[in-house]
Amino acid sequence: MIDNPRSPRVRAVAKLAKREARSETGLFLLEGPQAVSEALQFRPELLVDLFATPTAWEKRSDLAAAASAAGIDVEFVTESVVEAMADTVTPQGVVAVCRQFLRSVDDILAESPRLIAILEEVRDPGNAGTIIRAADSAGADAVILTGRSVDVYNPKVVRSTTGSLFHLPVAAGAELGSVVDRVKAAGIQVIAADIKGGDLLVARNSGALAGPTAWLFGNEARGLTDEHYALADWVISVPIYGHAESMNLATAASVCLYESAFAQRS
Repeated sequence: MIDNPRSPRVRAVAKLAKREARSETGLFLLEGPQAVSEALQFRPELLVDLFATPTAWEKRSDLAAAASAAGIDVEFVTESVVEAMADTVTPQGVVAVCRQFLRSVDDILAESPRLIAILEEVRDPGNAGTIIRAADSAGADAVILTGRSVDVYNPKVVRSTTGSLFHLPVAAGAELGSVVDRVKAAGIQVIAADIKGGDLLVARNSGALAGPTAWLFGNEARGLTDEHYALADWVISVPIYGHAESMNLATAASVCLYESAFAQRS
């Protein structure tokens, strides 16, 4: 059992909370039994190390069975070691180290996607992770983070996806204009979601949402620019019928993605 929170091995895991360490190693931190369960079920080959307290491991016999089936050994650690490794205050006794597995934009488009979420300079980790989760829920084929968007493997992004990161392809780092050009060349319309756009109901009633679509979502504070609007085929807003000053980006993105999901399945 690993019982020293200050050991080099524990420190190396804890450093993965920092982007520099993730970039140098190509690894990222996975926290909590649910996230580890999704990794074991969908991408077990990505797991490099798996750590758990004996108490947590006894409670999750499903994890033990999945790890055994994948040929992955668990290393037992103390509570203090898990706390030292994890980015969260309550990691629930299970932590893992995984290999990063970003896809390229070209690989994504080669699979003839019908629904994509593009995130341009989305900086809040919780928003980015929640949009990945919403895209997964709506049956989207991929998520692409462009520009200076938050690192996909930021621990809070990973936690906010609640495992959806392992369910659909994610690309990052490309310049927005290049991504839009390639998306359009693949026969996919680009719809920008912004408060300055037209009413979502108009797009719904026109039938436009039934076609292959890439939704473009902008920065939480600044939204999208005129240059971004020029890249899009449509600019659409989610109407606010009550008295709210604005709508959270992840909430608006969920509405937009589900509108396309409904239209494409009707």
